[in-house]
Amino acid sequence: MCGIAGWIDWERDLTTQKHVLEKMTTTLSHRGPDAEGTWLSPCAALGHRRLTVIDPVGGSQPMVRQLGDSTYVITYNGELYNTAELRRELELYGHKFQSHSDTEVLLVSFIQWGPSCIDRLNGIFAFAVWDHKEQRLFLARDRLGVKPLFYTHRGRTLLFGSELKALLAHPEVKPQIDAEGLAEIFYLGPSRTPGHGVFRNIREVRPGHCLIYDRSGIHMRRYWNVKSKPHRDDLDTTAAKVHDLLKDSVQRQLISDVPICTLLSGGLDSSALTAFAAQSFSGQLHTYSIDYVNNNFNFKPNEFQPTLDAPWVKHMSRYCGTRHHYITVDTPEIVDALTNAVLARDLPGMADVDSSLYLFCREIKKNATVALSGECADEIFGGYPWFHSQEALNSSTFPWLRALQFRTSLLSPELLQYVNPDEYINQRYQDTLAEVPKLPGENEQESRRREMFYLNILWFMTTLLDRKDRMSMATGLEVRVPFCDHRLVEYVWNIPWQMKNWNGQEKGILRRALAGILPEGILNRRKSPYPKTHNPHYLAAVRNWLIRILEDPASPLLPLVNTNALRSLTRVEGDTFNRPWFGQLMTGPQLFAYLCQIDTWLREYKVEIC
Repeated sequence: MCGIAGWIDWERDLTTQKHVLEKMTTTLSHRGPDAEGTWLSPCAALGHRRLTVIDPVGGSQPMVRQLGDSTYVITYNGELYNTAELRRELELYGHKFQSHSDTEVLLVSFIQWGPSCIDRLNGIFAFAVWDHKEQRLFLARDRLGVKPLFYTHRGRTLLFGSELKALLAHPEVKPQIDAEGLAEIFYLGPSRTPGHGVFRNIREVRPGHCLIYDRSGIHMRRYWNVKSKPHRDDLDTTAAKVHDLLKDSVQRQLISDVPICTLLSGGLDSSALTAFAAQSFSGQLHTYSIDYVNNNFNFKPNEFQPTLDAPWVKHMSRYCGTRHHYITVDTPEIVDALTNAVLARDLPGMADVDSSLYLFCREIKKNATVALSGECADEIFGGYPWFHSQEALNSSTFPWLRALQFRTSLLSPELLQYVNPDEYINQRYQDTLAEVPKLPGENEQESRRREMFYLNILWFMTTLLDRKDRMSMATGLEVRVPFCDHRLVEYVWNIPWQMKNWNGQEKGILRRALAGILPEGILNRRKSPYPKTHNPHYLAAVRNWLIRILEDPASPLLPLVNTNALRSLTRVEGDTFNRPWFGQLMTGPQLFAYLCQIDTWLREYKVEIC
């Protein structure tokens, strides 16, 4: 994986602006610690930071290729999993290759097929191609939004980058937020409206979208979405196809010229990837799991986290014959890394769920450069509690946004008046429902479940993908997500709920598809999400941090919150506020940490409210 940045300007000579491009690109050095490059012309400047995974010699970027009198330049972040097939097809058209990198295959694909080349790609990507002859930029992001791509359009200028920090490094981009940005942070956060960059006038290319920028302006289009159609396969055929699609996805994503591993929690999803990987891997597969100091003493089973992971990790590692590495983190380093997590995201995020992942990836990076992870299975197969709750299905808002009235009580009257949160959230919700691909003749309940799946794929899944990308790439680790293979997503989208929930089990069809691949205990284990710390010292640490913020008259957070309400909350003991307010994992301690992250973000980025 890599970091990309660029600048198109119709009014100034960008060959004199290399220092600015280098400043933008340097902010992404964590994404690409192995190499850097720039390419400049009067109207276009492209930058790149490289994490070497495939073809260390031949994959340097920005990459330039000529065809007749046309010059094409690419800067690319991602991995193509069908590189070999594309290369063979392009060779039939007479193209010659100078490397075995997927970058060159992608660039030649664009030269051959133009923007429609993205329909042929199997992979995760964010890339830009500059057509020098036509004076035209093409930007594209992968179908599910695994890799990030932000941009801002100002007058006759377009800037883009893998992360917000690359844009903010440009002298004309200010760290400003308005009412929409505040609503994103305080009400939708840590999720984010698809395409919204939080900072004023900054957007993100939405998943499955591409754009062309030329002298006439921006031309955006959606090139991919799930399509609703009747599911004709019977139960056995469906399970077999899910099995084959997932197995093929894992096998494709094992391709690497550097050390590769899997993340193993002992749950259904990570165990499936590990089992398929172990079958295909040459040599002994390395696996990694995370836990917390004294979690075995502090853990209390609940409806969201019924069991600890450690015994299941051990069982699965032995079953697959992997060399397992247990990574254990402690409270002080989790708290310290909350700031690193903000700097990695450029936004407040999922508190210790982020910071612990950052620490986890940092340790993995010492021995591996690529990892496979089980994100996205719950969104496409229906694993979350809200898929199984009539209350959630009958509600008229995002099911992971909990306790909105509680959030309101913690904010200042001035902020509430400025933001109008209820209207903002409802509009975002209704806008999403209006996009759902309907299936004519589908009954009301199935139609509502289809809406729930779409909400999860478009919103909750991208939140977790953002988290995984930023925390892993902050440490120079590439994480691949086989459940995000678009062929698998397209197929599972149309499997009816009764079949998805086969045998009355969450992700039942996936469990049936994995019969014979996983041991019975793993097949029947209830969902348990990414582990978090249950150490009371963590709650004490973030509570004390928030108290210090509330006592600091210079804190930029104070005008935005109800300080009296927060002071009262810091005095609450026990489990009074330990119900989730976002997703399944973010309860009272994570609320304190999230507010501390907002304060850190406002200070570190010198955010202006306008």
